[in-house]
Amino acid sequence: MMLGAVLVMALGALVLGAALGFASVRFHIEGNPLVEKIDAVLPQTQCGQCGYPGCLPYAEAIAAGQAEINRCVPGGQEGVARLADLLGREAQSLDGAEKPKQAALIDEECCIGCTLCIQACPVDAIVGAARQMHTVVASLCTGCELCVKPCPVECIRMEPVPTGVDDWKWQYPVFRMKRVA
Repeated sequence: MMLGAVLVMALGALVLGAALGFASVRFHIEGNPLVEKIDAVLPQTQCGQCGYPGCLPYAEAIAAGQAEINRCVPGGQEGVARLADLLGREAQSLDGAEKPKQAALIDEECCIGCTLCIQACPVDAIVGAARQMHTVVASLCTGCELCVKPCPVECIRMEPVPTGVDDWKWQYPVFRMKRVA
């Protein structure tokens, strides 16, 4: 009796696995490789400072010719240069003020645990529970500033992230050689 139940379960798993395998092949959608390359250049802050709800929609708009390449403030002028290089366009000046990399910091003494910052964070970098103190996982924070505005007690501030050897950047313009086809 037990062996029969195991065989029925194994047969059911086999049939469902085959159906899922067929569906994944049959309904596979190819992504636009240009969109994927543009998205890889963007900083993945999902901040919306470009006017789009995240990096992928902005990449799609750039690929479709509906957005300029200079709207990503977190990517900075270096990001604009990388996009220009990728797309074979001339680099434009950044549409906004370039800021150093920053991360949110919550004053835990003032936090009332309202969870509004948690709901606003696009990358789940804030942890906490209702009516409990919240904190920011600094390694996950992208510095998008979306958590600052909804805080009713203004206990969130943005702090510059100290730079070390691993994330240090050359401060002077990089001269790139044009590729000859």
